Amino acid sequence: MATMDIFNNSAFSTTSLSGMVEKMDYQPNLLGSLGIFEPTPVRTRNIFVDRIDGGLTLIPTSADGAPPEVLDGEDRDAVSLKTARLAKRFTLYAHELDGIRAFGSETELMAVQREYGRRMGRLRSDMELTHEFHRLGALQGILLDADGSTVIYDYSTQFNESIPAATSFELDQAGTDVHGVCKDIARGMVRSGRGSFTTGTSIHALAGDDFYDALISHPNVEKFYLQQQAANNLREAQGAIFESFRVGGITFHNYRGTDDNSTVAIPVAEAKFFPVGARDVFKVAQAPLETLEYVGTPGQSVYAMNVPDRDRNMWTKGELYSYPLYVCQQPRVLRKGTLT
Repeated sequence: MATMDIFNNSAFSTTSLSGMVEKMDYQPNLLGSLGIFEPTPVRTRNIFVDRIDGGLTLIPTSADGAPPEVLDGEDRDAVSLKTARLAKRFTLYAHELDGIRAFGSETELMAVQREYGRRMGRLRSDMELTHEFHRLGALQGILLDADGSTVIYDYSTQFNESIPAATSFELDQAGTDVHGVCKDIARGMVRSGRGSFTTGTSIHALAGDDFYDALISHPNVEKFYLQQQAANNLREAQGAIFESFRVGGITFHNYRGTDDNSTVAIPVAEAKFFPVGARDVFKVAQAPLETLEYVGTPGQSVYAMNVPDRDRNMWTKGELYSYPLYVCQQPRVLRKGTLT
């Protein structure tokens, strides 16, 4: 029968557990898969975003021998922010090891690791869902806490940049030029980027269910949608339920969040627009674990710890920590749209 002494094995060290958690599979997530946020490991919880807004100006003509035009000074400032602390744990009691015995080729250590890993996997899933929630908030310019109302950072306020008012797509009107509306949004975003958009930058939108359905069924869009779907069906055995569709230079994703369609979700009649592959727009700072062995080291995505009951040897606690800060450094490039 396995005993609590088994947790003294090096397999339950912080380094080993963190490596194990990093390799765990977790539920698919759209924003994580798009690679929007550039990872930036940092050594402290406090970070500074250094901004330079020099801008572009025309150079006037001058006579031969005249002194050159003087370059204006750059408008430079630093915004102070702090990474979030995310932590969750479970408790594995001694009596729960009663039924874990060596069987066949499986050792007691392997059996305990499997049960411990199963519970840690549940923490990992919750942690990844929270990261997706933070990504979704940063894409809209407001980072919220888990209650959905407490504001951690309003990036429009932090960076003193306003997000333009929502654009009505008027998808309930048959004559709406949807392509034109998309082009206007895309051009506005590129111009707001002040050089952040490159030839490799693309524009995407997360659309709620009603918005997406109204978009693909609109008279000025439907034939293009059907053509794209026909081409997709040639490559895939069947179409996806939560799919993507490109129109007017923008890729629209029917965003799938949590099954309640509210905890992590886009409002059903709205769409949120953001760039992918733009310079210095989205970053995620990763701070180190708050223990002596990791203080001052570059942060990583997650840390796992085993905390045994050293007084009574009755339980051990598995804990998962993460110290991210998902940042939108240029909220002025964000846009939003409504169905009507």
